[in-house]
Formats: sequence, C-alpha cells, structure tokens
Amino acid sequence: MDIVVSGIRSTGNLHLGNYFGAIRNFLKMQHENHCFFFIADYHSLTTHPTPEDLQGNVRQVLSEYLACGIDPEVATVYLQSDLPEVAELYLLLNMNAYIGELERTTTFKEKVRLQPENVNAGLLTYPVLMAADIIIHKAAKVPVGKDQEQNLEMTRKFAKRFNNMYKVEYFPEPVPYNFGKDLIKIPGLDGSGKMGKSEGNGIFLAEDADSIRKKVMRAVTDIGPTEENQNMSEPVHNLFTLMKVVSDTDTIDFFLEKYNNCTIRYGEMKKQLAEDIIRFTSPIRDKILTIHKDKTYLGKVIREGAEKARASASKTIKEVRDIIGFKTF
Repeated sequence: MDIVVSGIRSTGNLHLGNYFGAIRNFLKMQHENHCFFFIADYHSLTTHPTPEDLQGNVRQVLSEYLACGIDPEVATVYLQSDLPEVAELYLLLNMNAYIGELERTTTFKEKVRLQPENVNAGLLTYPVLMAADIIIHKAAKVPVGKDQEQNLEMTRKFAKRFNNMYKVEYFPEPVPYNFGKDLIKIPGLDGSGKMGKSEGNGIFLAEDADSIRKKVMRAVTDIGPTEENQNMSEPVHNLFTLMKVVSDTDTIDFFLEKYNNCTIRYGEMKKQLAEDIIRFTSPIRDKILTIHKDKTYLGKVIREGAEKARASASKTIKEVRDIIGFKTF
C-alpha cells in the first residue's frame, strides 16, 4: 500500500465542491492506501494569524470530514499542531530553501496581491511547511488541486535536495494522486468558475434548508433559450451540472427537454434543484451536528490520530537528525 498524505484546511466549512471533488475520492482512497489526513491549523495562520476561534474551526471541520465518511479506524486523522516533529523538519528544510525560489511561487505572489498588509514569513515559506507535512511520513502520493501543483513540485525538489546534499536515498519524491475520471468539478452559483468558500458561491454541507433555498433561487441564469436545442450559456450549464450530481435521471431529462423545446422556467428548475440538494445534504448535516456535539468522541479521534502520526513522524525525525549529523554527547 502506498503512503498518501493530504492536508485539510481548518478555516472553514465544506461545500458540495469539496465533497464531489476530494472527499468522495478520499473515502475510496483510505481503503486502498495508508492515508494520513491532517487538519492544517498551522497553515491557517499564514492568512488568518489571529483566529477568533481556532479550536472551534478545527472541531467543525473535523466533524464534517468524519460525517462524510473519513474513518479514523482505517486512516490516520490528526491535528498538524499535535506533531512537533513537523515544526522541526520544517526548520531543517528551511535551511536549504532559498528565498528566490520561494518568492517565485505562484501562490505566494497571489497571496501578496490579495493581502499586501500581511506578507509574513510563514506565507513565504508555506511550500516548505507543506513539504514537511508530506515527507515527514515519507509519502509516495499526494492528492492536490491545480492551485497546489507547483507547491508539490517544490516538495519534490526539497526531498531531492536533501537526498543529494547528504548523499542518501532517504526521502521519496511524492507524485500527485490523480483521480482521473473520478474527479468532478462542481461549479458555483454565480455563473462561472468553481464552487468555493472565498468566492461566496457555495452550498455548504452543514447549511440549513432555508439558506440553501435562498442561495439557489439567487443563482445566475440567462433570459432563456430562443430556439430549439440552443447551446447553453455557462450559468445554465452550471445548473444542469449541479443537477447531475444531486437529482435523479428523470428530473434531469425533464428539464433538459424543457430547455431544448424553449419552455423551461428557470424558477421551477431552481426550486427542484434546491430540494434535491437539501435531500442530498440533509443526512450529512444531521451527522455533522451529532458528531459536533460529541466532544468525547472528537477528543478520542484526535488523541489516537496524534499517537499514530507521531509514531511515523518521530521515526523520520530521528533518522533525519542522524543523517544530518546531530549526535548525543
């Protein structure tokens, strides 16, 4: 079995895009590989250095992943800050990471543009911490989105650089975990792009029914087709894409026929889509609320996950210290 590592942002609620993008594949992946899923609370400080409720954020996102089906008996689920070994490896890797290559990363330049008042060292060395998270467990594969591919390439570079500098074949160079045809891109409700939290165009798994209805009814459309079998605009195509993942075939066919013969009423379609989304998310939402209230269970998951993760991480740090030359007098 391959070792797979994936980080989970601790800054907020999961939406349909997360579920059909990564989570659904995580559920399969955890039974086919040795998976480490960590909540990246250190990483969150690069953009939210003074969180109002860091523990609350962690508790929420942990509840959501567990409710979706991540099994802590099968995968290792832990909190990034519970592993001091990650911070130590991050420090050691920083000694061989160069400011020029870090300043050239796309994510750093984008964050500088978006938050010019908060360009901190953690933001600059984000790829180094990401590398430490991954190679601390000597991962072979990492599921990443398009926006993180460059950072993963830097992880490969840091692993290779360590091996070359100390003349060892210690760290593997992890490759992207490609879900292929299993990866579904879920569009947002604003008529373009993908669903996301920061874009404000998402439907969240823990969202209540009334909120979902209001959001869907505000979704962008167009004036409607003016001729039979007309090509769809992007906003309308997006609504049909959402329908394909939450509605049954008969519903999709019904509205597709209405569109093709120019009799579709978008308000009617949105009402149906909202109810289908609610039907899909309600069981997950109920699980989230139940798990979120069970502090004993959440504490057990985090403690046991930290114990398993530290067994792996401490072995790596011991061997890395030996390779570099740190010795006990």
